[in-house]
Amino acid sequence: MRKCLNCMTELQGRTDKKFCDSHCKSSYHFEKTKKETPMFFKEVDRQLKTNRHLLKAFNKSGKSVIREQKLLESGFNPKFFTHYWKNQKGDVYLFCYEFGFLKKKENSTVKYILIHWQHYMYT
Repeated sequence: MRKCLNCMTELQGRTDKKFCDSHCKSSYHFEKTKKETPMFFKEVDRQLKTNRHLLKAFNKSGKSVIREQKLLESGFNPKFFTHYWKNQKGDVYLFCYEFGFLKKKENSTVKYILIHWQHYMYT
């Protein structure tokens, strides 16, 4: 007897049939892919997306300043970024796709300057 690879029910119909329906086929391949995909890649990808989302949410005007504590408490991790840009003063902005950040210390408060990628930054 042939059985569905996902739910193990007896199959009816064609001799080369592997799944009882499209739901079982989809579920089987989803679970298989979940096991094969490296977890490190997923964690990095998830953090980059979280960082981008937070930078976008806190930077509505194109350039803004936020306290480090507030950004970190929201789930931001500054160790994950996609690229960088160095301005004429020598400051290095780290970017998560089109949203950038620069860590600055003013008096005893640590803040992040948030910016949006501009066309002049390509040079």
